[in-house]
Amino acid sequence: MRTNFGAKPMIYPMPVLIIGTYDEKGTPNAMNAAWGGISGDEEIAICLSGSHKTVKNLLKTKAFTVSMATAKEVLACDYVGIASGNSIENKIEKAGWTAEKSEFVNAPVFKELPMAIECELTSYEGELLRGKIVNVSADESILQDGKISVEKLNPITYDPVGHNYYKLGEIAGKAFSDGNKIK
Repeated sequence: MRTNFGAKPMIYPMPVLIIGTYDEKGTPNAMNAAWGGISGDEEIAICLSGSHKTVKNLLKTKAFTVSMATAKEVLACDYVGIASGNSIENKIEKAGWTAEKSEFVNAPVFKELPMAIECELTSYEGELLRGKIVNVSADESILQDGKISVEKLNPITYDPVGHNYYKLGEIAGKAFSDGNKIK
């Protein structure tokens, strides 16, 4: 028997995305968002309310970064989600992060978050942000054999029901391979 919950934004795992922007003065800002993902080979889509300082910033600069929240930075990642950039100017400083300008777009990359997707704004309609992926950068500390290691990145996911963050678990199977056993 199944229990029905109606139309709700429930999907697992739900990524914890940290959206980074600069304001008109060049001050870095960040927010935590969970409703987003890859929507094409070179496109990311995220649902964001227009009331966020981050949205106001990216509409002006036409650029943003998306970093994967990590278990190591869970406190700071949650903080940038609950503290509003509309009222707190030094959110990044309070989070303990170091902002460095992306080489590819006019947006910050946060040194403490070792993976970032660097994007140009494509559109923002309703509350749906779309961005063209210009570059993905990763700190060497999370690379293994020249590729990003999920284990070393240690990203977290969001549970929209219990309102908890979870670390990703162990490997469950080999993609594009294990299904061949059924053939």
